[in-house]
Amino acid sequence: MTTSAPDTQTSKPAQSAGESTSTLVNRLWSYCELLRHSGVSTLDYVEQLTYLLFLKMADERAKRPARFRQDNSEQPLVPPGRDWASLMTRSAEALVDHYEFILKDLGNRPGTMLGEVFTKAQNKIHEPAVLERLIKDLINPYTWTTANQDLKGDAYEGLLQRGAEDRKTGAGQYFTPRPLIDAMVDCVHPQLGETITDPACGTGGFLIAAHASLVERYENKLYGDEGRKLQTGAITGYELVRETGRLALMNMLLHGIGTSEAKPLITIQDSLAKPPQRFYDIVLANPPFGVGSVTGESYVSRTDFWAQTTNKQLNFVQHIYNLLKTNGRAAIVLPDNVLFEGGAGAEIRRHLLETCDVHTLLRLPTGIFYANGVKANVLFFDKTGPRSGGRPATKSLWVYDFRTDQRFTLKQRPLRREHLDDFVECYRSGNGDHFERKESDRFRPYSYDELIARDKVNLDLTVLQSKSNASAALASPDVIAQEIVDELEIALAEFTTVARALKQGKADATDAGGQSSTENSEDQER
Repeated sequence: MTTSAPDTQTSKPAQSAGESTSTLVNRLWSYCELLRHSGVSTLDYVEQLTYLLFLKMADERAKRPARFRQDNSEQPLVPPGRDWASLMTRSAEALVDHYEFILKDLGNRPGTMLGEVFTKAQNKIHEPAVLERLIKDLINPYTWTTANQDLKGDAYEGLLQRGAEDRKTGAGQYFTPRPLIDAMVDCVHPQLGETITDPACGTGGFLIAAHASLVERYENKLYGDEGRKLQTGAITGYELVRETGRLALMNMLLHGIGTSEAKPLITIQDSLAKPPQRFYDIVLANPPFGVGSVTGESYVSRTDFWAQTTNKQLNFVQHIYNLLKTNGRAAIVLPDNVLFEGGAGAEIRRHLLETCDVHTLLRLPTGIFYANGVKANVLFFDKTGPRSGGRPATKSLWVYDFRTDQRFTLKQRPLRREHLDDFVECYRSGNGDHFERKESDRFRPYSYDELIARDKVNLDLTVLQSKSNASAALASPDVIAQEIVDELEIALAEFTTVARALKQGKADATDAGGQSSTENSEDQER
């Protein structure tokens, strides 16, 4: 096959600015279009890029100045002879052979983070000219890490996003916007010595942000026992999809979390399949959306759950409660239906209000996720147990309405961290006791008595009255068009959920063994 050379430039940072990131992602993706004609599928191409980009970024990490290293004894992520430099010295068939040797050798390290990253890795780009051009012309000329050697991940995740969009069903990865992750971590404010987990970690965004927060605030204290704990299990995650978990391990290693030969900090398993074996101070999560279980389990064996349901998010709420230590705290992204669904939903919300201090709800606007139309919230609660005299743990739930009359899109007006500054300030105003908070036009409390008296303990609360008529008059046509698309996608998502529930019920009724059909990968949303 004959392919045209990709547009190459002199070496420059791949992520020096938003524009260069977008340009690089487009360039990588355009090359993917060419590779399709040589029999390399879109998903195979994205997978191969993750291997190659990891090797390149590990090489950059090894070459960074000493002041950016944790200590002088820090070992390279990839051993010599299996690294990026060894690829650059070979051409043609010898390059293909050596790349395949690297994948096999690095994957043959059971029980280690590096081995888990490359487990069952196979080369899918067998044409020597294509592989050589990809390595030497497309990836090598660019620096993939920033000046302080902290992988920002915009281009990396942008490429994965394009992979998700390429399939009508999506690749199932709804990345949590980085500004939202950072704001949630700022609110929870992890402390050195605390254990942190994400039971549905995706590519590891929450874990990496929590680690970055600790490094920024405790940099001078990370060279002793606490620093070693941070590298060997204080921050861990769980992920159902092996390919996604592999990306999380890559991201963690490149961010200095764990070491190549250490035990993997990401466990590949269905978090909901059994009660937790370990308990944590902090849980940060954006659980998968959908109904039922990919493995066909109905979780009837979870005797530690308050109520049985096929709603994944409701099950994750119960699971996260059980993951927390006493006085542990959680921040979870949840769709609207978790706030108002009846039956098991009402029972779970009642138990949560009684046994936890459910103190803050952030209502999110649409247009901030890669899946447009998703209506979501962030629920914050502390596992305190009932107060003295058997009184419920929740005193009042403060609701911050960041949805009403707020417009964001992924391109024209993306969410930025400063957009959440007011919420974070309001959240912190109570200094942990939630009594000194001040009511505002977007922020107000609902007492426990008010909440429990609502039909089905409905927590779908709105603070502001919409000024949509006046806003619409000022909105541009493209914004109005996007809002229409968002509303249609919300409706489609709701119909899809109903259809899956009906399909699940039919499968349960006809399958004597109780095995349900495996759901599409699109349900593994992050």
